[in-house]
Amino acid sequence: MKKLILILFLGYSFTFFSQEKPKEVIKTLGLVNIPLDKNFASVVFNNTIYPNPLIKKNPPKKWSVTGKYSFLFNQSSFSNWTAGGNNTVAGNMTLGYDFNYKKEKWNWDNKVISAYGLSYIDGQGIRKTDDRFEFNSLLGLKSSKLWFFSFFSNFKTQYTRGYDYKKEPKLAVSGFFSPAYWSFGPGMLWKRNDDARINIAPATGRYTFVSDEFSGKYGVKEGKTVNFGLGFNLSAYYKKEVMKNITIENILSVYSDYLNKPQNIDADYQLNVFVKINKYISTNLGLHAIIDDDASNKIQFREVFGVGLNYVFHKT
Repeated sequence: MKKLILILFLGYSFTFFSQEKPKEVIKTLGLVNIPLDKNFASVVFNNTIYPNPLIKKNPPKKWSVTGKYSFLFNQSSFSNWTAGGNNTVAGNMTLGYDFNYKKEKWNWDNKVISAYGLSYIDGQGIRKTDDRFEFNSLLGLKSSKLWFFSFFSNFKTQYTRGYDYKKEPKLAVSGFFSPAYWSFGPGMLWKRNDDARINIAPATGRYTFVSDEFSGKYGVKEGKTVNFGLGFNLSAYYKKEVMKNITIENILSVYSDYLNKPQNIDADYQLNVFVKINKYISTNLGLHAIIDDDASNKIQFREVFGVGLNYVFHKT
């Protein structure tokens, strides 16, 4: 009789435990195989919260993609203007893409810039105002809070032929893939966030490509179409909203070739100012300065200003 009572008591206790214990806990313990209810994210048992194993948490997104398309337009017109002047119409298109990857200690930033611009000046015809394609890739492995072991790659060229209009007749000075530059190398990256970073690469390889037509220019020896250099490269990026609706972007690249006149430092600096009017319209100012004695013994400078139509899209 006592054995029967004990068996009934144990059976009742097991049944009570099975009914009261949350289904997901029972399944985890392997006591019974009862389907779990997806409608409940968690349950409470004995003052303990148990998450539902059927509810999957959204994993952190690894890739983020941001694109920006801009069309900059400016125009001037004169009629019976005693001070003189030429009618001018100019347009400039820029497409920029950012592909960024983040996972644990890995950080991979990719940036593509493609731009082309033309102007029409009365009495002079159509001339090119902008022409560039640039791809930057920077891979980093975190070593401390703000520092990464890095490897960078930079490629830049242009789409169409360029001319020196001071010569008569005009003289071709560049063309598609002429010149083209490819730089790459290991280094150290300091990165506070996506808008503030400096990469130092003391062993940077740099290739310069030209076509047969431009052999002997841009640091490429006569009769050759490729030149290789080894040097020091520093690149920096800084972007900040200085006040509401006004953003300033700085892009700097400095290079010194150990193998050829290391004292002659090449520098490429871009300053972009964006004054937001509304979601699609802004006033844009772009300043671009280049120091490269292989291309010119003078500082190259370009300035573009006008009203821009902008479209920004994100994919995360």
